[in-house]
Parts: sequence; C-alpha cells; structure tokens
Amino acid sequence: MADFYQHGSIATMHDLGTIKREQLERMLERYIVNCQVGLVLPVTADDMRAEPFARIVGELAGVRYVPWIVVALGVAPAAEDYREAVEKVRVLGDRVRVLWTDGARVQGLYQQLSDAGLVVTTPGKGRSVWTAFGYLLADPRLEVFALHDCDIVNYDREMLARLLLPLVHPSLDFEFCKAYYARVTDRMHGRVVRLLVSPLLKALISLLGYDRFLVYLESFRYPLSGEFAVLSNLAKSNRIPCDWGLEVGTLAEVFRNTSVKRVCQVDLYREYEHKHQALSLDDPGKGLMKMAVDILASIFRTLASMGMVLQPGHFLTLRSAYLRAAQDAIRHYHADALMNGLHFDRHEEEQAVEGFARQIVVAGDLFQREPVGGEAMPNWVRVFSAFPDFPQLLRQAAEEDLQEFAG
Repeated sequence: MADFYQHGSIATMHDLGTIKREQLERMLERYIVNCQVGLVLPVTADDMRAEPFARIVGELAGVRYVPWIVVALGVAPAAEDYREAVEKVRVLGDRVRVLWTDGARVQGLYQQLSDAGLVVTTPGKGRSVWTAFGYLLADPRLEVFALHDCDIVNYDREMLARLLLPLVHPSLDFEFCKAYYARVTDRMHGRVVRLLVSPLLKALISLLGYDRFLVYLESFRYPLSGEFAVLSNLAKSNRIPCDWGLEVGTLAEVFRNTSVKRVCQVDLYREYEHKHQALSLDDPGKGLMKMAVDILASIFRTLASMGMVLQPGHFLTLRSAYLRAAQDAIRHYHADALMNGLHFDRHEEEQAVEGFARQIVVAGDLFQREPVGGEAMPNWVRVFSAFPDFPQLLRQAAEEDLQEFAG
C-alpha cells in the first residue's frame, strides 16, 4: 500500500494507484495547449544502441502532447553514430532532432563560447543537457522542459506524464519537479542514495546544526534521480555542473534561484530499473566510489558558497557521524528487506559504507585544495548577454547536420 506522508520542506506527490495513464495523458493534452513542453533525452552512442533506448523511443511514439524532443547525442565521435541515432528516432517524426554534441558544427559553437571566456569544454551529460536546453530556448512557446535518462529498462510513457503534470496543470504553481522511485528487483538498489547521501545529510545536520539547504536536500526521496521537469525561465537561470555532481548541483541551483514552496517531487513509477554502476572498492577512481567523491565535493562546495565554514577537522568528525548514521540505516534496510522477501547481503552493505566513509575524507581533501572546483556551465542568461542568437545557431547546426549526414 502506497503512503501519502508529506516529509520535509517540499511537496510530495505519491503514486496511490488510483489514476490510470490515460487519465493523466488526457489532462496533459488539455492543458498543454497553453503550456507547451520540450523533452530532452541525453544519450551516448553506446546507450543509443542498447535495448532500453529502443523501448523509450517506441513508448514516446504514442505521446501526443510533446511538440519538441531533443536527443542530445554525446560520446559519439563518428558520423555513423549520428546517422544511426537519426534512424532510430525517425519514428518520432518531425518533432525530434538529434543534437550531435561531438559534431564539428556544435563543437565550433562551443569554441566560440570558449573564445569569449565562457567555459564549455568539459564533455559529459551536464554539457549535453545544457546544450539541449539552449536548443529549446530558441522557441519562446516552450514553457516547460523535461529530462529523463535513456537507460530505463522498463520505461513506460506514464513516467513522462507523471513528471510533467505538476508543472503543466493550471491549478498548481510549481517551477521544478524531481522524480523519485523505489530501486527494487529481487534486492534493494540505489546504494549511493541509501548508504551515502541519506545518512550523510543526517550526519551533516547533526554536526552543523539546522540548515535550510540541508533540510531541503534531505526532503528529496531520491536526490540522484536523472529525471526532472523545470520551467524554462528557471532552466535559463540555473548553472549545470559537468560531473557526477550534476543531480545535486541542479538541486542546489534550484534552491538558489527559486522558492522551496515552488519545488515538488513525484513518485514516477512503481517499478523502475536501469543499469547499475560497479561499486569499485579496489579502484576509487571509477564506479560508485568516483561518483561518491563528486557528489560529496559538490555538497561541500555548495555549503561553502552559502557561507558555511568547513575546517579540516569537520571531515574527520563527519566521517564518524556518517558511519554511525549509515550503520543504523543498514539495520533498517535489513529489516525492510526481510519483511518483503528481498535478498540482502549485510556484509556487502557494510563494505559499501566503509568505502563511502573513506571517500568523505578524500572529498574533504579535494574541497580544501579546490574549494571552488571545476567550472560549471555558464547559465543561459549569461550566454544570451554575449550571444543573443546562440539558441538559433544551435538549431541551425542541428538542421545542417541532418541535411549533410542523414538527409
């Protein structure tokens, strides 16, 4: 039985199993006339060739309320990658464009920005999303941008409907909607959220005291989800990080640029499954250990930017407080798994927590050496001030790539 408990400082919309997808879509088709939507699908060449992407495209073919879909293709150096992507999304018709971020035309536009002192040289999901938002900003009719990952194994178009409705419905006044879901198969997944982020936030609050940003972050049931919807004006103001801190960094920008009462989260789907990262305990430069450092550093830098003073001793104390909170969490998850007949390897969970605890000190050292960190993408307000027609140039690049390579 789903719960309807409201926790923390942001509104939560649950899946109580009382509405069908067809009802959600009818509402969206009614209200989308006055609040049009653009959808961003960031994808690599490898993920574009995987089965989940084909399923996502097939589901989206039946969605009638999204007039623009941008497939931001990255890690795809060959023209053949681009041509294959265009062919795979052809079923979506004229409303879809593949924005080839590794192509010469888009790379040339990046160089124009770099020459003007606007750093966009770091490739990755962050840059792909940022570029796609710029593409959508060329159309002033688009008021809502939605984003979801392209490795969702059991994708259903209901996910998109649930993500969009809180921003499109005229009786609601939200500006940002974050997805959450239960990462469950025969066992619990989502280790970085369960075993790192959630206990870390509890430890930070116990160490630093009440802080509005930390309470805000703790209010999200799945802060690392790759799915969100945002009003176009807010997307124009937000800066986007380039590394694994993308999701936390986006939440920090939303906190900075709008009111918490304009933020919500929605239960996206009762079953959600996508590819899993390796824990990589033996190689902290990869997998979840690398992800952990990026996320931790992003949180530390955001706290510092808000005036919080973090001394070297804080990180040693935080490590101890985190370990206690994480061990309590393992005890709770063990009981939950037992009651639901799930496989639960308690030793493996403890190993993950010990690995994450080591990364707290690593991230603390990184923060002290580089308190500002790498350059985030400039927000689009700044780009507009230097290059007012840049979104139109992105659209032109996409059209010329289409004519040259897949016309």
